[in-house]
Amino acid sequence: MKQSPRILIGVLVLLALSGLILGSDWLRRQANIPPPATGTPLPAGAIPIYLDGELIAGFTPADLGSLEQVSFVEPVEGKTQQGWRLKDILLLFVDPEIMQPETGIVVSSASRGKSAELTWAEVQDDSNLVMFDLSNRGTLKLVSQGLSKLDEREEWVQDSDKIEIFTQQP
Repeated sequence: MKQSPRILIGVLVLLALSGLILGSDWLRRQANIPPPATGTPLPAGAIPIYLDGELIAGFTPADLGSLEQVSFVEPVEGKTQQGWRLKDILLLFVDPEIMQPETGIVVSSASRGKSAELTWAEVQDDSNLVMFDLSNRGTLKLVSQGLSKLDEREEWVQDSDKIEIFTQQP
């Protein structure tokens, strides 16, 4: 057998193996991505909002420009935390009539493995100052000045990537 056919067979085998590996990787990634419940996909980096398990909206920090910003100085490091109230963000997308004081709200960060469980009563109370602050990396972190479960840096939900609202009691 001449050298040319051997090289051609080797190249074809390598191409077939590469295609098989890339194809199986693509299928594996597709299986892990849930399709959005709405017909419109969320923009990259958007934080999805789920209402009783159904995707209803998503937002990025750029979408919050019309909302009033609030701030407080974190006492340990003396750094100013400035951003948007969680209640104002939620009311952009959720009918206020379905939000009862006991309505559960969970803000989570998959990359940090952290979450905060709140009630609408806690979020709605302005003295708690539950808000999203824009981090130096451009991600949002959930902070609070008045809630004991979110008033220290270690309790903040940095790199927040999901909001779930539960109007129905389990």
